[in-house]
Amino acid sequence: MSWELILLLLSFVISLGLLAAAFYQFICLSDLESDYINPYDLSSRINAIVTKEFLVQGMLCGLFLLTWHWFMFLISAPLAYYHLKLYMNQKHLIDVTEIFSVLNAEKKYRVIKIGFYLVLFIVVLFRLVVTAVELILDEDG
Repeated sequence: MSWELILLLLSFVISLGLLAAAFYQFICLSDLESDYINPYDLSSRINAIVTKEFLVQGMLCGLFLLTWHWFMFLISAPLAYYHLKLYMNQKHLIDVTEIFSVLNAEKKYRVIKIGFYLVLFIVVLFRLVVTAVELILDEDG
């Protein structure tokens, strides 16, 4: 099996996980808006995964850089930089006392991240299929 195929399979799983994490955060914020969850539970749920999400997305970006996948690195680099900037400014966690004043902004931020992760997922899936087909055709050749 080719190393590129293994990398793309790993990238596929990671991008799917990032998409699921962003969608989970959006659902939690929607539950708060509908009053199905209290602010403390919301902040503890989202804050538990946000740092891990930042770390995994940064590692995926670094993996693309180290393996010379420039296009996918350039797609994922702006969000990795933004995550790093949020983390360095200590603005990455949700505050229980301010959640209702920033709820709409947080939902918009999560929707944008879902769109970004969806684009990344589609690109990785396309590259995975192309690489797998090329490997199958090369074996038959």
